[in-house]
Amino acid sequence: MAVLRLKPAYKDFLWGGSRLKKEYGKSEYHGYVLAETWEISCDPEGLTTIRNGPYKGRTFEEYVEAEGQKAMGTRFERFDGFPFSVKLIDAHQNLSIKLHPKVEYAAEHGLVQGNDECWYILDALPNAGIFCGVDRELNKEEFASMIEQNTLKQVLHFKEVHPGEVYYLGPGILHSIGAGVLVMEIKQRLQVKYRVYDFGRVQPDGTPRKLSIEEAVDSAILTPGCPTPDPEGHLVKCHSFTLDKIELSGEVNMELDGSTFHYLLDIDGDGILVSGDSRTEFVKGDSLFISADQGSYKLKGKGTLLLATI
Repeated sequence: MAVLRLKPAYKDFLWGGSRLKKEYGKSEYHGYVLAETWEISCDPEGLTTIRNGPYKGRTFEEYVEAEGQKAMGTRFERFDGFPFSVKLIDAHQNLSIKLHPKVEYAAEHGLVQGNDECWYILDALPNAGIFCGVDRELNKEEFASMIEQNTLKQVLHFKEVHPGEVYYLGPGILHSIGAGVLVMEIKQRLQVKYRVYDFGRVQPDGTPRKLSIEEAVDSAILTPGCPTPDPEGHLVKCHSFTLDKIELSGEVNMELDGSTFHYLLDIDGDGILVSGDSRTEFVKGDSLFISADQGSYKLKGKGTLLLATI
């Protein structure tokens, strides 16, 4: 049984801002630009570590490998490794437009299939939004030409967003987080992605960033619309994860039956997790992992938490 406090990996990508330090308790990070925090991740490019208990100082990936199904739950057997990652993202500038190959293309080329990915909007400046899909139908030749000529923005669908909204990004959909938007992103662990537009940005040596034109042309959905799965009463329910929201005001009883773990991200307020004689405090921006064999526990306080399970 375990309640783990997680320490994220920090990323200073050039398009990032500084709100995560100021508003989400990431003050231990000493840089100014903080684009992303990888709150729970087994990605070798950004491994989450553990702050407490017998695994203190070790990576969450090491914990998963050591504890296996006992901590992850019986549903974990259908996955090859921990199935998802969670990030906080502060887009001070537009992120590059990318897509993940549609199912048919991925299957034909032996690639990782799917793109279980969603954005929970934490905050957005006035008129800020996301790019999702296209405004009108394109043929492959027109799509390729617009990528090459750096004019793709003309046909991208832009949607103004507001706190509390949830957007699911399926395979083949062109998408990007726009400037002024702060999100929680949860997505499947393994993905194939193709960048197709980068708002004119260049690399430090002045050369354009690499675009994947040929692959994207055969992988993209070029008709308007961003289809979403049936959430079945959840914020999102898909193969890689289920996402729910807990509005905490007082006390909430939680129960684990051994089939899945609980991952909690505090996005507002503060509280205490009580399990037997153990008490774990949490504040805005904190991440907690509760093992599948934990049994019952209580959440006390006032705020909003996002809950991810499998």
